[in-house]
Amino acid sequence: MPATISRGVARLAAGLVCVACCLAGQSVPEQKVTIEVAPVPQEVVTKRFERLRSKDAEREAELKTIFEEAGCTDDRIVEEIVHRKDPPNIICTLPGTTNSLIIVGAHFDHAAAGAGAVDDWSGASLLPSLYQALRETPRKHTIQFIGFANEEGDQEGSGFHVKHLTKDQVSSIKAMINLECLGLSSTKVWAHAADQRLLGGLLGVAKSTHAPLQAANVEKVGTDDTQPFLEKKIPTITIHSITLETFPILHSKKDSLTAVHLDDLYESYRLAARYLSYLDQVLD
Repeated sequence: MPATISRGVARLAAGLVCVACCLAGQSVPEQKVTIEVAPVPQEVVTKRFERLRSKDAEREAELKTIFEEAGCTDDRIVEEIVHRKDPPNIICTLPGTTNSLIIVGAHFDHAAAGAGAVDDWSGASLLPSLYQALRETPRKHTIQFIGFANEEGDQEGSGFHVKHLTKDQVSSIKAMINLECLGLSSTKVWAHAADQRLLGGLLGVAKSTHAPLQAANVEKVGTDDTQPFLEKKIPTITIHSITLETFPILHSKKDSLTAVHLDDLYESYRLAARYLSYLDQVLD
């Protein structure tokens, strides 16, 4: 996600705002829905996160294996070739009763400095567990969980995916939920860049489940895998955990397994699972 770290800290200071500043005036949907999820235990989320690999090709292979262990097998999981010499995107599909899509994305590649545990194995490793939490209940929307390749290379994996969608496929996507750099702190949302309906829904789910949520805007320091979707006018939202204090960890040797607070990572996972169940019921 980030631009150069040296310039990023000063810019992030101007972009970070507290929840009272940015979310207090946000409308919360009034409709009541039943959240139906079966989150995996915290130890499962932790063990999957700890299966971090040093090379991007190994990370893609590991992510595919974890998806299969979570029950996403056979024709539900495919690899999408971006460049022949690079790891592919990995796509796991949870079929719904309609062709309307919700996409949940995270990138599995990492920058040269550091292990990339935070940026973004923290998000990618949650994708199979989110699939597992949602799979037992019939869903209206088809939900695709996508591990994107080469986000650090100007969103090449997500850009390739969006570029090769047909007009009908683009129109079928009702939301793109991006999971980026989780577990550094309690759950944050990039409020300025979020679709307002998606933002209101996340706030409503967080409030109803007493889950911590704050706004932390990061447009001054970089972009993420929502960008190609935004260019097609697809509603997006990025869920993350970056703060002014933790931002320098990214793209540095400090980006390791020990940088992630496992309790915070699990809380973000549970909120994301409930949020996806909510969106499945309220989106068209």
